[in-house]
Amino acid sequence: MTIFVVTGTDTGIGKTVFAAGLAAALGAHYWKPIQAGVDPDGDKEVVARLSGLPASHILPEAYRLTTPASPHLAARIDGVEIALDRLALPQVDGPLVIEGAGGVLVPISEELLMADLFAHWGQPVILCARTALGTINHSLLSIEALRARNVPIAGIAFIGQAHAENERIIPQLAAIPSFGRLPLLDPLDPATLAAAFAAHVRLSDPFNG
Repeated sequence: MTIFVVTGTDTGIGKTVFAAGLAAALGAHYWKPIQAGVDPDGDKEVVARLSGLPASHILPEAYRLTTPASPHLAARIDGVEIALDRLALPQVDGPLVIEGAGGVLVPISEELLMADLFAHWGQPVILCARTALGTINHSLLSIEALRARNVPIAGIAFIGQAHAENERIIPQLAAIPSFGRLPLLDPLDPATLAAAFAAHVRLSDPFNG
């Protein structure tokens, strides 16, 4: 089973949109194991709208928390204890795209960070990063945190307006592949996302070496 974990350098950078585009391009199942904040929708509802995947390919969360906060805090507010055994990888027929919550070092519990969960799974991670000012530092720190835990990194995907130097220097310094850059889309719908993904995101090189 082919599995890719989509994470980000921060929250709100567009990794859900990227995950939707990736899942659609691969015809994959999508899973967001921990959802924190569901007003008006959670990320799986967004992915369902943008990907055009059948409902059976959108898997239910292991934890669906109401508060838009770090998972450890959202779970505490909801009176829920997040347990590692409930975060086992689902078995599906075909590729699986998993979306993390927030950034790489977001706490899931008092003892566990998102990167620790990635290390537990041992599956390749795609790091989504802004193209804007500050992204070099945020991206390289995230990559170092993943490597410190021996998390395999499939590559980096940029999201936003073109910034040739940032898009060049980060993959070079980190020695990882670039998936390209997904531009900001207006309108954002299944058709525009699929077209932008096909035009701007390189899947063959990172996946096939």
